[in-house]
Amino acid sequence: MANIVVLVKYVPDATGDRTFTSDNTVDRVGVDGLLSELDEYAVEEALKVVEAGDGEVTVLTVGPEQAADAVRKALQIGAHKGVHVLDDAIAGSDAAATSLVLAKAIEKIADYDIVMTGLASTDGAMSVVPAMLAERLGLPQLTFASELTIEGDTIRIRRDGDAATETIEASGKMVVSVTDQINEPRYPSFKGIMAAKKKPVETWSIADLGIEASQVGTAAAWTKVLSFEPRPPRTAGEIVTDEGDGGTKLAEYLASKKFV
Repeated sequence: MANIVVLVKYVPDATGDRTFTSDNTVDRVGVDGLLSELDEYAVEEALKVVEAGDGEVTVLTVGPEQAADAVRKALQIGAHKGVHVLDDAIAGSDAAATSLVLAKAIEKIADYDIVMTGLASTDGAMSVVPAMLAERLGLPQLTFASELTIEGDTIRIRRDGDAATETIEASGKMVVSVTDQINEPRYPSFKGIMAAKKKPVETWSIADLGIEASQVGTAAAWTKVLSFEPRPPRTAGEIVTDEGDGGTKLAEYLASKKFV
């Protein structure tokens, strides 16, 4: 039996225009958003583990009101229940504060065996929250898993690096992060969409977690964005007409840019 808490994040849609608010934090309210794509792999892997044995999947998110959409999508895919930490004080939190909120929420959930996350969020892409979370919870961490197997209360993962492939295992409660190589996430079915409407979702504030406003938000962040400017529009490329010397011109261009 395995009760799994999966961390999911509501992120700005990568196909839309991303921008910052007046306090130089990412605008998560005035833009279209969705469940972070990389988190879908974690939801899928958690569902596979539970379906192969027993237990349930709880999805946990921290974010503005719109972040409920990320929870709803995970419930439609098959998760059993959700928790949404919603508090204006959290806005602008860095990874350290975010891991604090997540750790306190997981401790409040209490009945779990595995905390599962994606490789990284598709907006910040820092990949540090799983490690920070494991440290706060005092749990072993199995990160960057491209394959996962369970034997009793032991989990073994395969981690594919640039120079080597590692096999790592741990027993008991643990934090696991998975890559986008581990599975193929399923799509919500009509039955799943309808069933999600009846699944329980709790909403907690930081006060419910015993966290003070001074511990989170922009003021508590270790790093800050001082300024930003939009990326300049792409300019038209150079068109070279091949008059028998196209290969030479291409080689000269690549050499001028120090590509060859």
